[in-house]
Amino acid sequence: MNTFDWLKRAEEAQPGSGTTTELLEERVIDALRTVFDPEIPVNIYDLGLVYGLDVDEAEGRVGIRMTLTAPGCPVAQTFPATVEDAVFSVSGVNDVHVELVWDPPWSRDQMSDAARLQLGML
Repeated sequence: MNTFDWLKRAEEAQPGSGTTTELLEERVIDALRTVFDPEIPVNIYDLGLVYGLDVDEAEGRVGIRMTLTAPGCPVAQTFPATVEDAVFSVSGVNDVHVELVWDPPWSRDQMSDAARLQLGML
């Protein structure tokens, strides 16, 4: 990102511009992309494990509905805390709630093109 792009984003993030929530959501997504599935070498966002993302800019609250690749995944008990920690690291986030859901079950169809390309499926 060049200096002009950085300045433009900083101006857009000024209160009252209407884009601060989008920028916080982008930063949260960036944080989610740092968390990798323990069995598949792809981040959880591009893998399609995040089913819902609710960002409240004013309160700094983030709600995440997500799943795992399989209900019997050995990290099912600890992985939500890993995701929470990654999102808590985002500036402006004060509260994170991760809800682990199993319906609908995850399938390869939920992966992004980037994930498919990374796994040699394109």
